[in-house]
Amino acid sequence: MSEFVLSPKEPKDLKIDYINDLNDQQFDVVQQGDGPVLVLAGAGSGKTRTITYRVAWLLEHGIAPNNILLLTFTNKAAREMISRVESLLGDSAQGLWAGTFHSVANRLLRKYAPKLGFESNFSILDQEDSRDLISLCVKELKIDTKAKRFPSARVLQEIFSYSRNSGLSVLEMVESRRPNFIHLIQDIEAVANAYEAYKKANNSMDFDDLLLKLLMLLEVDPKVRERLATQFQYVLVDEFQDTNHIQARIVAWLSSVHKNIFVVGDDAQSIYSFRAADIANILQFPEHNPKTKTFNLTRNYRSTPEILDIANDVIAHNTKQFKKNLEAMSQSGDAPKFVPANSQGQEAHYIVDQISKLQIRGENPEEIAILFRAAFHSQALEFELMRRDISYEYRGGLKFFERAHVKDAIAHLRLIHNVKDVSAWMRALRIHPGVGMVTAQKIAKAASAVDLIDNVFHIAPVKGAKAMQGWQMFLNLLQELRGSLQTPADYIRALAGSRIYKDYLDHEYPNAPERLDDLEQFIAFAQQYNDLQSFLDDVALTQEYSDGEDDDIKDKIILSTVHQAKGLEWNHVFVINVAEGAFPHKNCSSDEEVEEERRLFYVAITRARKQLHLTYPMSSGRGYEFQQQSMFIDEIGDDRLDRVALQSSGMRFGGGLNQRRNSDSMYDEPTIVLSDDGEVVNKPSPSSFLKDVDDLGGSDFNW
Repeated sequence: MSEFVLSPKEPKDLKIDYINDLNDQQFDVVQQGDGPVLVLAGAGSGKTRTITYRVAWLLEHGIAPNNILLLTFTNKAAREMISRVESLLGDSAQGLWAGTFHSVANRLLRKYAPKLGFESNFSILDQEDSRDLISLCVKELKIDTKAKRFPSARVLQEIFSYSRNSGLSVLEMVESRRPNFIHLIQDIEAVANAYEAYKKANNSMDFDDLLLKLLMLLEVDPKVRERLATQFQYVLVDEFQDTNHIQARIVAWLSSVHKNIFVVGDDAQSIYSFRAADIANILQFPEHNPKTKTFNLTRNYRSTPEILDIANDVIAHNTKQFKKNLEAMSQSGDAPKFVPANSQGQEAHYIVDQISKLQIRGENPEEIAILFRAAFHSQALEFELMRRDISYEYRGGLKFFERAHVKDAIAHLRLIHNVKDVSAWMRALRIHPGVGMVTAQKIAKAASAVDLIDNVFHIAPVKGAKAMQGWQMFLNLLQELRGSLQTPADYIRALAGSRIYKDYLDHEYPNAPERLDDLEQFIAFAQQYNDLQSFLDDVALTQEYSDGEDDDIKDKIILSTVHQAKGLEWNHVFVINVAEGAFPHKNCSSDEEVEEERRLFYVAITRARKQLHLTYPMSSGRGYEFQQQSMFIDEIGDDRLDRVALQSSGMRFGGGLNQRRNSDSMYDEPTIVLSDDGEVVNKPSPSSFLKDVDDLGGSDFNW
């Protein structure tokens, strides 16, 4: 170990007034950050400020910029920290080694790649390049993907990436996470080997290689390792709880000479195990680094005391953690609201009503966020927002009706309704092996000669064994759909339950279970309709609500998965579907998985500054199946939540876009919202409202 002593300076000789710029917790970290240091930075505690001032402190005490390495997880975070340091110290901060793990690895490998058998001008493959190369390997290995439903390039990419980042072999990864592919393991391993060989032969690396090759360099070349570890006198790492085992080993090697390893993170916000992030890296840091100094940043400058109280209540139930309590620095506010709703529709209705009131009061839409555990939870809410003409930005994926599997279901229903629909044919046929673009066009042309979908069973539009096999699979699937009760919900349920379609999703997408969950929500939505025409009209008209002028509106509320919301904050936050089986997710089977779900809930809660609403539907949307509130709600003190009771209304204002609905509407509450003084603060569009009034037996109404 090489001892390194900072040059002493009196406060008067420093450009920055550290004592007054920082609170005492932050100042302790900044001035005592030598050696192995673990900074447990709670949500909203000034983590970025602390790291920035620590870098500035090092520079002001004689450390050259090129002897400081700052590792982050996003380019945005790196740019923000560099910008802050430069604003504090000016040009003296230039020359810092700062960036994401991948960008720093790339910079080092440009110099040292020849030691690993690569040239310095190696190409970096993006995700699409990587998938294309995997597809080429499958083709050159002559694997008959159509005969045995081989995983798509997208799925193979996910298998290879997770195995490499987690330290598992491809076999171990498939056994643990993709057991349905175990019978294909020899071919999958062959593709993995061919993919690695191709990259080497073509002087290319993918994103995972940047980290793997840097680690390999550090482990196989002691001279390079010593040179780099000597250069980097101080290594600082942001969001350490999100590191995987490769990143943790890289950090350990680069700090192996001076032992000045300064890691900042929050074990309570470790939520990325699905990306191979390992919470053990932060929990076991003191064990792996003797003489570690641990600091706690617990003063929260974001949320009200009432919000932090429930966050502290919830996270206290995790056993594998560093115990700490967030302390509120903000003024007291409203108690968080807990709102059980009768249905998904009523839940959506309540939330949009509250949003309407906030907007009437002048709240910036960008300060309102609706968060959910999984993307499929948002369907009823999205539909209600569209119906009320409230603009929103969706983060964490595509809007509901833009998702491929939802479009697949719609395409099959359009065919049943209109056999001459060529575009529907092209989409519905693409899921079947042996049916390419040309074959699909032939089938669509032949089908245009019949009048009803049932008549396609009597045509033979294609020749060739593979094409005929694909056509027969389509007919088998169509037979299953036609054998249902023939309401829109029944058709979608038959598609989602079909072995043919499930196999397609499983082999085509890494997140097949989530896509089936989406279809379950689509079924719940479709249960409002008795006839196919009305259903397809309303679905098509979602484009009227989501396209066009709406794209030019900057002020939008935010819809986001909780994972995408990490690191962000809003004045008003709604966390929806806080029910057992939804949050925590129904697939949780171990204590470790439940603890990560609890951390995810903790992240959701701590996004809120002023107001927090926790809602859930007591009916799941699948018939009258009853749902319990989440176990996490039970972990909150009884006096912490303002429990709101909603009542069903006999009036049936609101719901589907064209209001063609049966009496079992999932939207129980009226769309007309009154302010406290009795004024209308939100109303449906005139056309949909008048249709509702007509359904009630009258049309005389004055706004």
